[in-house]
Amino acid sequence: MFSSFLKTCCVILLIASVCFAEPSKPKLRVCADPNNLPFSNDKGEGFENKLAEMIARDLGRDVDYTWWAQRRGFFRLTLKAQQCDIVMGVPVDTERALTTTPYYTSTYVFVTRKDSRLNIRSLRDPRLRSLRVGVQIIGDDYNNSPPATALSHRGVVKNVVGYTVYGNYAQRSPTARIVNAVANKDVDIAIVWGPQAGYFAAQQNVPLKITPVSPRKDGVIPFTFKISMGVRNSDTKLRDRLNHLLREHRPEIDRLLAEYHVPRVASAKGVAE
Repeated sequence: MFSSFLKTCCVILLIASVCFAEPSKPKLRVCADPNNLPFSNDKGEGFENKLAEMIARDLGRDVDYTWWAQRRGFFRLTLKAQQCDIVMGVPVDTERALTTTPYYTSTYVFVTRKDSRLNIRSLRDPRLRSLRVGVQIIGDDYNNSPPATALSHRGVVKNVVGYTVYGNYAQRSPTARIVNAVANKDVDIAIVWGPQAGYFAAQQNVPLKITPVSPRKDGVIPFTFKISMGVRNSDTKLRDRLNHLLREHRPEIDRLLAEYHVPRVASAKGVAE
């Protein structure tokens, strides 16, 4: 009889736990790179992680990540494969997703040591033909990122050192290598995407200088990009909701970007975009 009583109590407790348990929140499904600071990592340390959390709170959801290295095929294997609903950090002119309004605009920058006293602002500077120049590359042809393409068109090739944007995923923050190379004098100058340049330059033991590439275009090659969030092309409802939240959280987003030393491009009105 005692055994039967215990079983009855267990059943009652089980039913009670089910009935009174706090319901789980719906998920905000985000696809992100697990090792791509300052944007994101699987420890939630990137500014895109923080922004996703900010958006999720307003939507009454918890962030649910699908981790995937941002290499070729990323959108096809994540967003288009229904693995997530949002991808952070997407150029507004991409054809691979429906994008929100941009939440920042940044640019490629020159990174130098302050003690080098180099004051290079343009790819037209003749010193780039003799200096050791670090550039970010996507493949192994040195001719695919905007700086690599522009330098190649100008015949600046032999003195260029390539640093892959993919990096070695066995290492923490593999994209830091190009900024480390400037600090360590492995190269004299590097041309780096702004958010990565600002974030990793602030972590060096020697002072580094960040100078936006000027002008913003080299012929048809742009160096400045507006960055947004991407959703599936059919998901206009989510896009519109995200646009509302991005407007609402503009001051917090600006503070977040400043905290991560993201270089911002000013609009024609002089306001950082």
